[in-house]
Order: sequence, then C-alpha cells, then structure tokens
Amino acid sequence: MKNLYKTLVCGLLVASIMGCSDFLDYNPKGVLSSENVSTPANAESLVIAAYAGIGNDEMIGPLTSMWVYGSVRSDDAYKGGGGRSDVDVVDRYEQYNLTLPDMGDQMAPRTWTNYYKAISRANFALRTINNIPDEDYDQKLIRQAELRFLRAHSHFMLKLIFKKIPFITEELTQEEAASVSNDIPNDELWDKIAADFLFAYENLPTSQDEVGRANRNAAAAYLAKLRLYQAYEQDERHQVTNINRSRLEEVIAYADEVEGALEPDFANNFLDGFDNGVESIWAVQFSINDGTVVSRVSFVNGLNSPHGTELYGCCGFHLASQNLVNAFITNPQGLPLLEDFNNQSIFNVITSGGIAPLAEGRTIDPRLDHTVGIPGRPYKYRNSLSTSGDMIYNFSWARDPGVYGYFGNMKEQQAPDCSCYVKEGPFIGTSKNIDFIRYADVLLFKAEALIQLDRWNEALPIINQIRERAAQSTQRPLAAGASNVYNIASYASFPDKDFALQALKFERRLEFGMEGHRFFDLVRWGEAAQVLNSYLNTERQRRDFLSNARFTAGRDEYYPIPQREIDFTRGVYKQNPGY
Repeated sequence: MKNLYKTLVCGLLVASIMGCSDFLDYNPKGVLSSENVSTPANAESLVIAAYAGIGNDEMIGPLTSMWVYGSVRSDDAYKGGGGRSDVDVVDRYEQYNLTLPDMGDQMAPRTWTNYYKAISRANFALRTINNIPDEDYDQKLIRQAELRFLRAHSHFMLKLIFKKIPFITEELTQEEAASVSNDIPNDELWDKIAADFLFAYENLPTSQDEVGRANRNAAAAYLAKLRLYQAYEQDERHQVTNINRSRLEEVIAYADEVEGALEPDFANNFLDGFDNGVESIWAVQFSINDGTVVSRVSFVNGLNSPHGTELYGCCGFHLASQNLVNAFITNPQGLPLLEDFNNQSIFNVITSGGIAPLAEGRTIDPRLDHTVGIPGRPYKYRNSLSTSGDMIYNFSWARDPGVYGYFGNMKEQQAPDCSCYVKEGPFIGTSKNIDFIRYADVLLFKAEALIQLDRWNEALPIINQIRERAAQSTQRPLAAGASNVYNIASYASFPDKDFALQALKFERRLEFGMEGHRFFDLVRWGEAAQVLNSYLNTERQRRDFLSNARFTAGRDEYYPIPQREIDFTRGVYKQNPGY
C-alpha cells in the first residue's frame, strides 16, 4: 500500500471527493462526476483515494490515533501540554462535565467531518464502479468489497465516538442523504455496519498482492470486534442491559477465522521496520520519500512528542497517568494487583533530576517500559543516538510537571534518527503505520467472549499467551540495567468467572495502554462511570487540575452530536442524551 500511494493522481480526485464540514451540502463545481470517470483505470485511482481518506486526519481532527477519545478520556492518560488552556478543547473532554455540543471546529466535530469525508470517498468510488460492466473490470467485486470495508470502518469508528450517527450509502441521492436520521435503534445500526463487513468477508481474498489492502482476514477480525461490542446491549441511556450470547458465539467464530501471530517482542509493534508484520491485522498505511511534497506521513500525534529536548521539540501532550503506571506493578508471583494496584505509587517520590527508582520491593510488568517514558530510563530502546543527544528520558522533558507530572508516552513515538521521521516546524510526523487491530486484540476478543459464555478455562491459555510474550519482551534496552525488576508470570488457573473477567479486563489495559482502546472498553463493559469516578477520586489528590472533573452516567459515554450538524439538518439529527 505504501507503493500504491506513489501512484495516486491527487489532482484528478481532490475536488470531486473531498467533503466539507456539512458533507451533505457539498456541491462540487467544474469537476469530474461518476459518469465521466467510469473506467477501470479511474476506478482504481478512486479506490486508492478511498484508502487515503482513512489516513487523512490531523492533530485537531484525529481519525487514526484515538489518543484523545480513547486514552485521555479514560484513566490511562492526562492531556498534557502547557497547562489546561493549551488546546483547551481536550481539557474539556478530560473533565467530562465541560464537554459541550458546540465545540467549534476542533477535535470531535472535526473528526465527524473527516470520517464523513472518508465515507464520501468510498461512496463516490462505489457509485463509479457499480456503473462499470462486470466484463470490463475483472477486479470489480474485490474493489467493491474493499470500499464497503472502508466505509464500514469509518461508520464503526463514528459509532464508538458518537453512538447516534447517520448511515450513508452510495445509493442515496444528495437529497435523500440529507434526510437520513441518526436516530437509529442501536442494534439496527450495528447490523447496517456489519452488513458492509460481511460483504467484504464474503468477497475479499485471503490475501492481497499489494500490502495494505483490506482482505478477508481483516474483515473477519472486524466482524469479531463489531459483534463483541454489539453483544453488550445498551438502553437509550447507554447502560448495559444484557449480554447477547449468540453474538458472543459469533465473536469466537470470526476470531477463529483470523490468521496471525504475536510478534516475538512486544516492542516490534511500535517500531519502524515492522509495519504489516505478523501481528498487524488492519492498519492505516503511511510512507516517506514517496515523491510528494511532505510525504504521506502521519502528523496525528504531532503534539505528543517530548517537549524539553531539541531532539524532538513539541509539545508534551498525552502523558501517562499515575493510575496507569501503577497498574503495571506485579505481586511476588508475577501477577497484576487486580484489586489494590493503585493504593501505592510504583516509584519513590519524583521531585527533580536523576533516575526515578522503583519503590523498595516493587516488581513490574515489562510492558511498562514499552508504554511510558520514565525519567532515567532509555527512550525508544535507545541510550543515545549516533548523531547527537542522550536518549535517556529526562525530568526536563516534562513540559508542565507541576500540572501533569513527569511521565511521558512512548508507543506512538520514534527515535529522531529514524528514517521514518519528519519534523515540520515544531511538529513531528512519521511514516510508521497505525494499527487499528492487532492479533493480540483478536485473541482477547475471543477470550472475553469465552469468559462471558462461562468457558473461562478456555480463555486461560489465550490470556497466558499474551503474558508469555510480554515476559519475553525484555531484550531491548528498557530500564537502564534494572532488568531484575521485571517479574511477570502466567496465571495457573481462574477460580471462577468473575476472577477470569477481571483478569481479562486488566490484561487489555496492560497490553493496549495508551493505544486509545481503554475508554471504549469501559463503555462496552458498562463500567465507565464506576471506574472513571473512582479514578478521579484518587487522581485528583495527585493532580489538582482534575479537582472538579466528574463523569455522568447516561451522558458521558459518548460525545455530543456536533451542534452544527443538528443545525444544518434542521433537527433531523437528534442529540445524545444529557447534552
């Protein structure tokens, strides 16, 4: 797919398929229509453009990285940056009770727009391809399946964020699309999205010659993910009222269809050079030095690199919470402290320069040092750079430690001398792919379904497989010679369903910390209010900026529908409850 982007003829496509803020109102002038591009060659370019739309995000309208919506909005991370007023829209989301339907053109409203731009690209390409005779286009069915996969992906992500969304397909005229309601029964909307994934599953090949295209494997993984979310049935106030066992059976069936493996080292998932590896099931593709002006790199995490060092530059956002860091403590048997992990901090008090030492007697899960930047420990597995600069994470790299503390993020960063790395002014971009689904995700989808079906003994070896990989992921420089602090082991058994489910949920947090899954997991389980208010009660004693934050059940599980979209449709769109 990286090579595919080199062949994209942007001038042919941009005017005809880029959406606008109110995407339904877009009326291109003097551009190509589906009638005059209905040739196989042009159709191929339109499909590539639809793939590009999935990665056409930005720092203030993210599509690929869910660091705001899934990480900062959860107990995993703080906003960071230069205090609460720096990109204050994210601070409002972090406080929960300051989120409003009218938030201008940053973050959630812009993400809404960007996803519907991507859907518009997929629909434009589908309309074009549908008009090409089968005998003229031998790739027709496969390309239709790819486009429906891409459309389903965008609708799925929108549903995770907003819940009530209009489902827009290529058959709709502009007038019809303008009258589509977003007030669709929850189960019905899941099935509409699933129908696109099912079409992809039934018509895509097992593998594709061009890396990065959707295949049957990715469709099966997404169906497992979708049916898992659908299994947790919600009422109108977003509360889980039932767990549908037949949907859970589907999760297992689709997960069993997915071919993949865990990377031998956890770090591989977060390093350039391992894109599209054995663990990557579905990822957005980026490229560098591809003949374009600034390359097809991702700037979605451009705010999040360490701040107090010329190696990076800006801006110190997305910082690990003390709660998340403490979750990596292990007991003498090498197992997580499921109940009382947050009773005491993992490190001695951090006040100034030097190494942040573990508190006496503490041992940790090594995934901590793959996830969090910690003072005194190697950053991105590097003690130093051959060109310049010490790569030991330093206290001075924290931009506003008085507000947000000293911990950083690491998974989404690359070393400054990486060939994947671009610096535009103060902002950092990289050509590293961003995974939407890893094989570890699929394994834990299945384990969760098994536990909910009272088959927790079958889930035990799956969870242990994840933990065994973590135990083996200590070969790169991690803790500045303190590797003896690592102590992680497999579970010997699960005594009952409740314990197994608690272990599963904790494992998801350790495995996917700061990857943007956490908030959506909590909402799916129906635990967001309980977990996040408990988090806030403790965390506000450590971080004053959270002193007035509060999560309200029945409202804060989803973002408000952007007010401008409700205004544009003259009330056709209905607002989520509580806003």
